[in-house]
Amino acid sequence: MLEGFTWFKQSAFRWTDGERVVYIDPWGTEEDATPADLILITHAHFDHLQPDEIAKLRREGTQVVAPRDVAVELGGDVTPVAPGERHDIGGFHLETVPAYNTREEALDFHPKANKWVGYVIDLGGHTYYHAGDTDHLPELEPLKTDVAFLPVGGHYTMNAEEAASLAKAIRPKFAVPMHFGFVVGSPLEGVRFRDAAAPVPVEIMRPVHPFEMEEL
Repeated sequence: MLEGFTWFKQSAFRWTDGERVVYIDPWGTEEDATPADLILITHAHFDHLQPDEIAKLRREGTQVVAPRDVAVELGGDVTPVAPGERHDIGGFHLETVPAYNTREEALDFHPKANKWVGYVIDLGGHTYYHAGDTDHLPELEPLKTDVAFLPVGGHYTMNAEEAASLAKAIRPKFAVPMHFGFVVGSPLEGVRFRDAAAPVPVEIMRPVHPFEMEEL
């Protein structure tokens, strides 16, 4: 179910079926990257929102979806979203879910009031949940998805053990760790997540860019 997916770095992914192309939080894409049919942005932090990347990937007809504060910043034809919505955009069905921090020391990183989001999107007959930056939230536990992309780097988001707890609550067919090895989180966090998430199967993808953080 990861056929067609590329992990660039942090939480930046591309999916393609050879005809349609979707980017989520694009960062570090190739200079000659294939233009997007759909771009999804989870929130306003630099490692998720790169306006120059979006401009590079946009073409006539590209649909961009983002939280309302990001939509205002980007301007132009952007669909603003908030948690708890369903949309059919450019031939893709997607749902928006909450993404925020609950840990006391992290409340200012991703406040609930910002109404930043994760996405559940239908791609090629399967459902994929991209969590954005979040902690383990009770309202995420009922999610139904084939694949869950979960941040595991800690500090700004869940750590590996907290993300594993969410994975076991959601029970996807398999989970994919992200948001580690760049900016925050050792490259080994993916392995820690895999071990802690059992019996949920985990696929650890290889990023296009070399990890920047040191292994601990």
